[in-house]
Amino acid sequence: MTPAFLHCATRHLHWCLITTLFMIGPVLHASPATAAPGSTFAPEILVDGAKLPLRGTGRLVWMRLVTVYDAAFYLPENVPGSDVLRDVPKRLELSYHISIKAPKFGEAAEPYLEKNVHPETLAKLRPRIEKLNKLYRDVKEGDRYALTYVPGKGTTLSLNNEAIGTIEGADFAAAYLTVWLGSKPISKAMRDDLTGLTERK
Repeated sequence: MTPAFLHCATRHLHWCLITTLFMIGPVLHASPATAAPGSTFAPEILVDGAKLPLRGTGRLVWMRLVTVYDAAFYLPENVPGSDVLRDVPKRLELSYHISIKAPKFGEAAEPYLEKNVHPETLAKLRPRIEKLNKLYRDVKEGDRYALTYVPGKGTTLSLNNEAIGTIEGADFAAAYLTVWLGSKPISKAMRDDLTGLTERK
């Protein structure tokens, strides 16, 4: 086999894995793994005039086959890892290793919102969740999404440091971030890495 053939075969396998990832998403949701992130994140950021230190990092890997993204979480130094959903400034940053179409972000978040948020609260938040879903854009390898919450202002979605839109409400931020930081998140190991709880065990 020629090098060109092997290259094409490898790319074909990669895209087959990604396609399968989203076709059988409900099955894969039960078994994410984390590993040390390879992306570089700033040790500190400035959010609405406040300095937020990097609390922790993690990596999401599906079925030990597909590295989806590296993640970083920023939080005020005086906020315990167990209180990350409080009404305080925070930022979740995701650096992608694969390409993902915009509609998939809302689809992937929905099962975890249903697991972590009371149905009545979820129904109340539904218009704002749909508003956020409409803000998502396609990403490719190397792109970075960030969700930055500022008390009194809301949650801003940005792509590669460019703000796309802001969703109002402390209730929205507390609910939506449960996808990664709630009691039933996409990965409990990654949640604990991001919030610093791993070090306390």
